[in-house]
Amino acid sequence: MARIALGIEYDGTDFRGWQTQQPGVRTVQECLEAALSKVANHQVAVVCAGRTDAGVHGTGQVVHFDSDAPREMKSWIMGANTNLPRDVTVRWAVPVEDAFHARFSAVSRRYRYVIYNHARPPALYRNQVTWNYRPLDVAAMREAAAHLVGAHDFTAYRSVHCQAKSPLKTMHSLTLYEHGKVLVLEAHANAFLMHMVRNIAGVLMSVGAGKKPSCWAKEVLEGRDRRKGAATAPPFGLYLVQIEYPDRFALPKDALGPLWLPDDLQA
Repeated sequence: MARIALGIEYDGTDFRGWQTQQPGVRTVQECLEAALSKVANHQVAVVCAGRTDAGVHGTGQVVHFDSDAPREMKSWIMGANTNLPRDVTVRWAVPVEDAFHARFSAVSRRYRYVIYNHARPPALYRNQVTWNYRPLDVAAMREAAAHLVGAHDFTAYRSVHCQAKSPLKTMHSLTLYEHGKVLVLEAHANAFLMHMVRNIAGVLMSVGAGKKPSCWAKEVLEGRDRRKGAATAPPFGLYLVQIEYPDRFALPKDALGPLWLPDDLQA
């Protein structure tokens, strides 16, 4: 049996999330496993680095699977893409050692939350960005974001349905990029809780709109009460853009995405 890692990109608009659910519910995992099983000529089960919710996109998802089918890496890529729907793509495939695990070998994750800050909603990118019609004070949002960097108990920023054993996570960086009417919130942490980025985005947008002061982000964090935070931001603007692993696994390094963002955010 050989272990193979894949880099996956998907538009989450028409999926009920990553993880396979009951029959008739469309998920990314279900589509990917069906496509890979046709290429392998046996049933394939994949393990992902991080499950995403309904409507959330991925440009840097990583999975692994085991197969004894004698296939070249380009055959896994081309064969899978031939059998996948247009809203899922295999971007790369590499053989990895048996010790590699898409989830447990990861040392950090990176998400991007894209906000379109304009008086009128977008038509063409309505499912790829979150629209906020109120003018946002980016400086105030950056000041608020700074309170969340470091090792903290993120109970107040997790979903009440989150099943993670511990709310303690380390936020390596929380950065806001501004390009005209587009704001990109980039969150880099060792791991994330359910709805954590969307709840952070909700708090920062409330601060940016002038509803709350910048220190409110810290007050919410220290209060450890989800009910005291902002409403969970919509899923449409959220992207899983990168999973980082130890260098010894030598996985490909791809553009962070989404690919329609300016070039200086694609490194």
